Parts: sequence; C-alpha cells; structure tokens
Amino acid sequence: MSLATGFTWTNNDISLTGFSIAGITTSVVFSAADVCFDVGQGLPFQIPVRNIAITHGHLDHAAGLPYLLGQKAMHGVPPPNIYLPPTLVPPMKEILRLWSEIEDHTYDYKLEALSPGEERDLKGKYFLRTFPTYHRVASQGYTVYLRKKHLLPEFRGLDHNALGAARRAGKTIDEHFNEAVVSFTGDTKIEVLENEDVRKSRVLVLECTYWDERKTIENAREWGHIHLDEIIPWLDRLTCEKLLLIHSSARYSVAQIHRILEEKIPERHKGRVELFPRNP
Repeated sequence: MSLATGFTWTNNDISLTGFSIAGITTSVVFSAADVCFDVGQGLPFQIPVRNIAITHGHLDHAAGLPYLLGQKAMHGVPPPNIYLPPTLVPPMKEILRLWSEIEDHTYDYKLEALSPGEERDLKGKYFLRTFPTYHRVASQGYTVYLRKKHLLPEFRGLDHNALGAARRAGKTIDEHFNEAVVSFTGDTKIEVLENEDVRKSRVLVLECTYWDERKTIENAREWGHIHLDEIIPWLDRLTCEKLLLIHSSARYSVAQIHRILEEKIPERHKGRVELFPRNP
C-alpha cells in the first residue's frame, strides 16, 4: 500500500479503496458510484472522484479538502460536488477561502449542505442519502443506493415475445426498487445501528475505534465512538453481507485486532465481519 493508491478491499462486485486509522486519517472511495467518503488530510487516490461526502469536520476526516481541490485543478479534473452537514458549510467555506488566498489560486467546487434524509444523484444509477449519526460534533453518514428493477411475479418465466406483447398492451411488468449497497457511518455512537437501511446495506462500513479492555464502552461513548463489545449484540440484527470495520485506534496492531475478532465474534458471524485493510 502507498498513500498514492490506498488499500483496496473487494467483496463480489463491490470494491472500496481507502485508508483509516483513528486520529490519523479516514477516507474510503466507492469508485463504481464515483463517491469519496471523507478525505483525511487529502490523498492522491481521491483526486479523480467527482463526489465528496464529508461526515464531520474533525481534521482526520476533513482537513484535506484544500489540498484535494488544488490537486484536482493541477490534474485538470472537473470540480467536485462536496456534501457536508449544514452547520459545517459556513466554516468550511471560510477555510477554503483562506487557503485559496494563501495559494493565490481560485478553487472551483460546489459546496452543498445536506440534511439527513436528503438525496443526491451519483454516477449512473447510484444515488446517496444522508442519515443521522451520533458523534460529539455535528455529523452524518451516507448510504449509496442502486436503482434496480425486476419483473413482477406474474411475468416471471415468460419468454421475450410474451413480455414484449405485455409491454405493447400497456401493462406494467417491472417493479422498481432501490438497493442499499454501501453505508458509511463516519464517527458515531452505536445508536446509528437503529437505522434499518444502515443495517441491511450490502456492505456496512462502520467505525470501531476500541476493541478490548484497554478502553471501555464508557470511554468510547464519551468520545462519540464505538467499542467492539457494543457491536457484538447487534450482529444477529444486521443483515448486511459484510460488516467492514474502520477507524481502529492506532494502539491496536492488525495482528491484535485479528486475534480479538477471532476470540470475540460468534462463529456464525465470522465470515462477514472484517477489518478494513490497514498498515500493521
């Protein structure tokens, strides 16, 4: 892994690229939808992405916006859409104004406040919707959905000619629905799992900062984070294909985290709970 490319994680047709260690940097790109969740200090793998969804304003999640805008301009990349919690927009505009003045360069971008429940189109048939999270500053998460359709039950099994005849007769043969593909929580308390669409996303990218007795659940809650011991009771209610844990504290090595997961995760869930790749 390098800072230029990030780590890549893949499950079936879903591929994510990024880097996340608590207090250092967090950023995950879902390239199929052309969206980057948080930017850390700004890293090269983010440069081509058109849509940037910021969960909150802490430096390890959002400090890289000026760098990223400057790099996009240098590489001739189209200006991005930047989505933020509403209260973060005024101070971020001022930060970007000041950096533009420092660099003597006018940044080109669209900065937009999104409140929980609001939606914006992404690439192709993908769109995002915000949901509330529970950090110690203004925060929100994002679910990326894919617009899909399938045949209504009464038309399944019919051949092409029969389906064509039904369409020409003005019959509705398809049912349209939205599939929750990826949810990204950013920093939050465990209450975020009360959201059904978050629980049922095919991949749930969930913060898990603390993992064992070195920090308690009370420590996690004090700072607006999640402890692994809080997640375990929720596992039977999570219907995601994969629970992908990010934002682990640097006090834990990867080897230690894998050992803790092996010890604590019930056998029936071990195949779907993973740590997002990070340096040892």
